[in-house]
Amino acid sequence: MYCALNADRQIKRCKVYPATNDLMIEYLCSKKEALALLCKTNPDTVIVPEHALTSVAAARELKREYTGKLARKIAARYFRRFFVPKCIRVAVLAVKAARYIWKALQCLSKGKLEVSVLDATAITVSLIRRDFKTAGSVMFLLEIGEILEDWTHKKSISDLAGSMSLNVGKVWLKTESQPVLVKSSEIRPDDEIIVGTGSMIPFDGVVSDGEAMVNQATLTGEGVPVRKSSGVTVYAGTVIEEGELTIRVTQNAGASRYDKIVTMIEETEKLKSDVESKAEHLADKLVPFTFFGTALVWLLTRNITKALSVLMVDFSCALKLAMPVTVLSAIREANAYGITVKGGKFLEKSAAANTIVFDKTGTLTRANPTVHSVVSFCDKSPDELLRIAACLEEHFPHSIANSVVRAAKEKNLIHEEMHTKVEYVVAHGVKSTIDGAEVLIGSYHFIFEDMGAAVPLGTEQRLLSISSAYSRLYLSVDGWLAAVICIEDPLREEAPEVVTQLKELGFDNIVMMTGDSKHTAKSIAEKVGVDRFYAEVLPEEKARFILEEKAKGNTVVMIGDGVNDSPALSSADVGIAISNGAAIAREIADITIAEDDLKSIVTLRKLSTAMMKRIGRNYRSILFVNGGLIALGISGLAQPTTTAMIHNASTLGIGLLSTKRLI
Repeated sequence: MYCALNADRQIKRCKVYPATNDLMIEYLCSKKEALALLCKTNPDTVIVPEHALTSVAAARELKREYTGKLARKIAARYFRRFFVPKCIRVAVLAVKAARYIWKALQCLSKGKLEVSVLDATAITVSLIRRDFKTAGSVMFLLEIGEILEDWTHKKSISDLAGSMSLNVGKVWLKTESQPVLVKSSEIRPDDEIIVGTGSMIPFDGVVSDGEAMVNQATLTGEGVPVRKSSGVTVYAGTVIEEGELTIRVTQNAGASRYDKIVTMIEETEKLKSDVESKAEHLADKLVPFTFFGTALVWLLTRNITKALSVLMVDFSCALKLAMPVTVLSAIREANAYGITVKGGKFLEKSAAANTIVFDKTGTLTRANPTVHSVVSFCDKSPDELLRIAACLEEHFPHSIANSVVRAAKEKNLIHEEMHTKVEYVVAHGVKSTIDGAEVLIGSYHFIFEDMGAAVPLGTEQRLLSISSAYSRLYLSVDGWLAAVICIEDPLREEAPEVVTQLKELGFDNIVMMTGDSKHTAKSIAEKVGVDRFYAEVLPEEKARFILEEKAKGNTVVMIGDGVNDSPALSSADVGIAISNGAAIAREIADITIAEDDLKSIVTLRKLSTAMMKRIGRNYRSILFVNGGLIALGISGLAQPTTTAMIHNASTLGIGLLSTKRLI
């Protein structure tokens, strides 16, 4: 029921409290409608993706695990304080201190002077001075900090990995007669599936036929596609950039996908934001200064208590805890808004960006365009031509291709496989053969300029009379234009408002780029209010434009949904894909947003800006609190125990505040 309610657009947020068996619902509709929705939701009839159930269960288990750890840690501390003899407490402290001292020795053996050395020194000096209370407090607060940081880190990674899990609904199953489109849940080990250009490989398997270039960036981090041919292993979640593969499935559940993503997120340093990396480096660089300050105070005052007051305070703990927690919390909050962010660095870049480039089809316009009409230029009927077009287009999912397939389905036009092997030409169209005749479907540029098709004599005026308000697909047979399919490309209602808000949020260069005609592009650009637009552009031209903007010193965000947007998404500082777009666009993109509302881009900008403001506020807070504590220690107004306690408490406080919602 939780998953079903969360999936409903009328429900903003749904949360379960297992300990009390309570369900909290934050709704966008009226109270009466929300209650009606709750009453009619039958958990037994709702089909929920397996990965969603796994993700929810994992989140609950993670919460139980870490709340239990915190409760046990606090209970153990106070039990020892009130019920355990002092001699045993001291022995326990010595054993616990050994862990920190050993870690510090390992760090020193590598020639490094980092935070672990500072912590161990503070604990050791306190034990030598028989100040067991201070030593115990320092270790207790360090342990609590480790638990909270680990919890936040794992929770954010779990949310992110769950949102990135595979969600492939149907696949082409190879049979003795012809490929058949079936549900992915029906695929079993040793079945053979066919995956074409621009599609995601849904299962781990071995290539049994074909050759393709496969993008494995999400699993290996390598940006260059890898050649795959017969006998080579392929992995779930990778995407075919060019070619076609027949794959014998070895693991149908795709369960390993989750583990692969988690490993990738945990191990890939490039996903860290610059502020996280700077905070870590700055934290370690500050350690020698803390030691120097401690020694200087002792030399000037010959007062060990004042010197220890400085030693007990360092800026590095708070820096190392607060910055990563802030970034991970921002990623988790983005996920709650339907925004999947693959690393903190992309949020940081989103906050700094001043240029944003939109693709048109499926981005500024709706992802579900519709076929308005089919204009025939041969002796075949419009329905027959639509049937042929659907037969070709169903192999390469894209918003316009989907509209053709959907239109044929609505007219009950059965389009069995009647063609030979289908070849997809990126950003241009589809090529195949039917009954020995070459059949092409695609853009004007592809059909007439690249492939040299001609308009049948006497039909030129019919072609010119087609309204420029529609996007067009051209179908040719044996070098002659056979049909023009007119596509209605409805503008997203929220697009003009989104562009206006983005300008208010600091974007001073908003551009639209499309492969569509100039007339159609101009019409959309005027309605939306972009600063500039470019029509009839190729994928490499989009990428080139973005590289030129970056060379001028601009930070560029690119938003698209198709195979042809992939080069531009890769070239941009931040690539944003629409969730129902082509698989390769989603995999290459740094951020994915829900398809139902472009306002997610505004939310992303606000969230990333708020994250950077919080990071700046954390820096100032850490400087103020710890600087004040050092001043109190040197003046003799605060004892080492007090400065250590306030320092660690403030560090945890800043860390906890960093987990609060940003917007």
